[in-house]
Amino acid sequence: MSPLATINASMMALRLTVKKWTPIVLSNAALHDEEIPRSFTEGLTEYEDIELPARKRLNVTKRVPDIPPNIKFPKMAKKIGLMQGREDVHNTLLHKQFGIIALRGGRLKVKHFEQIRNTTFRHLDKEKQFAIYRVEMPWQPLFRKGIGHKMGGGKGGIAEYCTPVRPDQVIIEVGGLCSYFEVETWLTHLANRMPFKSMAVSQEIMERRAENYAHIEKLNDNKWNLEYIFKNQMGSSKRWIRRQDFFHFGKYY
Repeated sequence: MSPLATINASMMALRLTVKKWTPIVLSNAALHDEEIPRSFTEGLTEYEDIELPARKRLNVTKRVPDIPPNIKFPKMAKKIGLMQGREDVHNTLLHKQFGIIALRGGRLKVKHFEQIRNTTFRHLDKEKQFAIYRVEMPWQPLFRKGIGHKMGGGKGGIAEYCTPVRPDQVIIEVGGLCSYFEVETWLTHLANRMPFKSMAVSQEIMERRAENYAHIEKLNDNKWNLEYIFKNQMGSSKRWIRRQDFFHFGKYY
C-alpha cells in the first residue's frame, strides 16, 4: 500500500471513531465578563479624581525677569538668608502625587531650569501626564566682573539671574494618569543633577518622612538638645553660634 493510501485510511478510521466534534467558541461577552483576571481591573478607579491641566509641559525659562524698560534693575547683596532655614509655604505636594524636593539650600540658574524642562519633555507622556514648577522664575541677579578687570571700582555688572531655594522646598511636581514606578527613574536622575542635594518623592514618601521626624522627636528623652542649650545660653553659646541658629537650632544649613 502506498503512503498516501495509508494516510487516507487512517483519516477514515479517525472519522468513524469520533462520534461528535464540537468546536469551542469564545464569545466577546464571556471574555469581558468572566475571563479577565481581577488584577487587571483593580487599579482602574485609582485615577478617577485626577484632572489634567490645559498645559501639561513646562514653560521656557526667561533669562531676564520682566521689568519696565525705563527702570534699571537695582543691585542687591547676595542674601544668603534666602537659602537658609526650612521652607514654610511650598513644602507639600499640591496634587498629592510626585515631585522633587530640595534637601539643602542653593540657587537654581537658567541652565538648571532648562535641564529640568528638557528632561521632562523627553520622558513626560503629554497625553496622560503633566508637570508644573513650584519655584519662581529666576529673579535674583548675580554680579560678576569681567575677565582681566582689577579689583575695586564697585560691584560688577549683572551676569545672570537665579532663584534661591530653601531646604524642603518642592522644585517641580509631576502628576497625571501614572504611578510612581513609571516616573521614579528619571525623577531620581534629574534630582541627582541639581546643584544641591535633592530627592524624588511621592505623597507616601512625604507622609512617611513627616511621621519619622515626629517619631524621633517623641522618643528623644534627652532634654540637652540645641534648642535648650541656645535658649538658656549654656556654654556661652551666644558668642559662637550663628544668628540663624536662634531660629532653626542647627537643623537646616
